[in-house]
Amino acid sequence: MSNDLFASFLDPTMTYSSAWFDDNEPVQTATRLEEAQLRKIDGMLDLAGVGSGTRLLEIGTGWGALAVRAAQRGARVTTVTLSREQLGLAGERAGAAGVSDRVEVRLQDYREVEGEYAAIVSVEMIEAVGEAYWADYFATLDRLLAPGGKVSIQTITMAHDRVLATRRSFSWIQKYIFPGGIIPSLQSIDDTLAAHTTLRVTQRRELREHYARTLHLWRERFNDHWPDIHSPGFTETFRRMWDFYLAYAEAGFRSGYLGVSQLEMSREPTWS
Repeated sequence: MSNDLFASFLDPTMTYSSAWFDDNEPVQTATRLEEAQLRKIDGMLDLAGVGSGTRLLEIGTGWGALAVRAAQRGARVTTVTLSREQLGLAGERAGAAGVSDRVEVRLQDYREVEGEYAAIVSVEMIEAVGEAYWADYFATLDRLLAPGGKVSIQTITMAHDRVLATRRSFSWIQKYIFPGGIIPSLQSIDDTLAAHTTLRVTQRRELREHYARTLHLWRERFNDHWPDIHSPGFTETFRRMWDFYLAYAEAGFRSGYLGVSQLEMSREPTWS
């Protein structure tokens, strides 16, 4: 799927994850998506303690909005992706924002990263990792985090009993949208951290209603812009599939079947 397709329904930040709307306004009628995405990004950076001089690792670049925002705070950012299209556009956007000297975008598997980072951020990446690799994912965060550092991740979640009931199933979403993906529960995250790392969840922010609204706005924008998207590569069958996916996901969050959390993780203090 092309950058242009995503640009047709995402906001100008090109952020493909839940926004965080103003808590002082009704979420159900919120419309300022770009502002809400920047609030979400700032929330993630705040949880990880990112400021001037912070050496930050981002796992899962997307199209570079978080890396640029962190660099504008004065952080030195390394961000890794497996997408050549995202690599190119994220680099261009860092240059356009005047922060390319503080942002390094790499085409690299996160497990191959070396070094130590004072902060690590990863937004809606774990859902694509697969249950068999959760231990590797969290162990990598633990290995790369400098003493005293913090991790923040944003993840879609579902109830633990639903994870256990569906972990071996093959759903429509897995077939057409997220091959190999599985959504964790908060318990499965805690259990994996305890078994394979020295990290623990130290703070949590829940954005379930905000994701329902984000998906509603994406779906509106997608359908409004469909005449511009429609091409031999994106047929009417694709339109129906993508429209159904956005509606299906919105219903999951609106009903409470799905959640989404921003999690701060740090190491338990050791006493000598």
